[in-house]
Amino acid sequence: MSAPNRATLWGRILVDELAKGGLEAVCLSPGSRSTPLTVAFAESDIEVFSHLDERSAAFFALGRARRTGEPTALVCTSGTAAANFHPAVVEANQARVPLLVLTADRPAELRDSGANQTIDQVDLYGDAVRWDAELPEPEADERKVRSLRTTAARALAKTTGVPPGPVHLNCPFRKPLEPTETGEVPDAFADTLAGRGRDGAFVETSGGGPTLDAATIRDLARALASADRPLIVAGPADPADLVDLEPAAVVDLANRIGAPVLADPLSNLRFGAHTRDGPVFGGYDSYIDELPAPDTVLRVGASPTSKPLRHALRDADADQCLVDPAGEWREATFTATDLLAATPDSVVTALLERLEEDEEATAPDPGAEWLEQFERAEKHHWQIRDAALEGDALESTPFEGAILASVFEDAPDPATVFVSNSMPIRDADRFGRPRTADLTVLGNRGASGIDGITSTTLGAGSATDDPLVLVTGDLALYHDANGLLAVDRCGVDATIVLLDNDGGGIFHKLPIEEFEPPFTDQFKTPHGLEFDKLADLYGLEFERVSPAEFSEAYRRSLEAEGTQVLSVGFDSESSHRRREDLEAQVRAAVAEDLENASGS
Repeated sequence: MSAPNRATLWGRILVDELAKGGLEAVCLSPGSRSTPLTVAFAESDIEVFSHLDERSAAFFALGRARRTGEPTALVCTSGTAAANFHPAVVEANQARVPLLVLTADRPAELRDSGANQTIDQVDLYGDAVRWDAELPEPEADERKVRSLRTTAARALAKTTGVPPGPVHLNCPFRKPLEPTETGEVPDAFADTLAGRGRDGAFVETSGGGPTLDAATIRDLARALASADRPLIVAGPADPADLVDLEPAAVVDLANRIGAPVLADPLSNLRFGAHTRDGPVFGGYDSYIDELPAPDTVLRVGASPTSKPLRHALRDADADQCLVDPAGEWREATFTATDLLAATPDSVVTALLERLEEDEEATAPDPGAEWLEQFERAEKHHWQIRDAALEGDALESTPFEGAILASVFEDAPDPATVFVSNSMPIRDADRFGRPRTADLTVLGNRGASGIDGITSTTLGAGSATDDPLVLVTGDLALYHDANGLLAVDRCGVDATIVLLDNDGGGIFHKLPIEEFEPPFTDQFKTPHGLEFDKLADLYGLEFERVSPAEFSEAYRRSLEAEGTQVLSVGFDSESSHRRREDLEAQVRAAVAEDLENASGS
């Protein structure tokens, strides 16, 4: 591969190898030391997204990789630029999102010397990455170049390994950084194997998903089929599961064993055509404590968003089988009884095959009464929620959950909906009714921070033609205001639903609410910001709407071009009291229903 100097050669070979390995997108932030990488990516066929802010760039890449399940690369200059990637790297690690982080660096001898913009970037992200390596310094040496290509191929493969996640390559460069002719690279070098590479990746990595042995599948199938109260719990899905796990297969399994499916809004199971064919439930957050405990539980995905569900599983005297392809522990109450190191799709497929073949693993009348209890509880939940959304009720006692209900009910089919942490995801869990529309619902539940929410959303939107919706709180929008620049720079339009309760409304859920001071100033932290000015800064349309007006304004925005911010104001304390009241109504209705059923 011809190049005018060593740094340019290194950039071109690295990018060439990543392209041959299948990398399709990269997020670049401006800087001098990363010039060889930036120029090489700009000259390649890899799609480039330009970001001024490294933290926003990293979360944008995270969102794109989360939506596609395929790695997105990141490039920055040396120093604190690389440190600004760290929050997104942490989220990618926790949520198993494939990222390839390329940090440019000064030569190694300048570390610990006081040299400008030089920090120790080796092992910068600690154990938050699947693998890290420092590239050898550029040189037209065949062995070194083979090492470079091999490292690039290995790094890209490791981002989608078991489990997927971020990988860090630190890339030191000496000047000149621009493609300036120096005569350092012999013309004949381009004809060597190292220079031209191979057809396809220099190293092809063949991966496979872990599966369970036949005896384990047999025992599990029989346990589920013979259970009186079997349950399937689907927590937030890993990006790989969004692609691989077939929702219809989960519903088929549930129907065969008579198990309710409690589907987290981020599970890829709460929404879709499969919901018309099986027992998929979404209102459990408000009634699960009132129902009998399950006796056998199959769990896929990460830990559920719902705290009542987590506690109900903690308190159940049941066999609980946690399915995790990496064999990692993602159950913080420590009450699961079995850890199944296999991919969810392989387990579900194998169970269906076994139930088809094995008469002993077939329930004669699977869980009819058990399912009916869930169906009646679910009906109570949605009836009470719907009454709270009626015009007069919503006018007199508005609450944030009503907005999440409308977001999901009125979202186009298909659509991508990103929900911020704090109260929005909790309201999505409780008030987002299952429907047959093809909704891809995403959130940053790995480390569950409110940083980078806007950027992650826009990154996800860059990977699809679906209409894009973001539901965010005011603090999360403020925290990632820089991310809004990607609307214009990266050409991503969205409907942004802003729930503005002037501070941290979630703290009303905690006992600290009773302590004033310091509750208001140090926890709720009212800010008094006017977000219309932020929208003006980034050229976005802005509209303040009341809760009762929201549905109409939301539908208008979904049909309009460009990006609109719909700001809905709330009092966080009264919203929380309304949630408590609705939960009490549901619990009372379910308890009365169970009592009447047992009396009859």
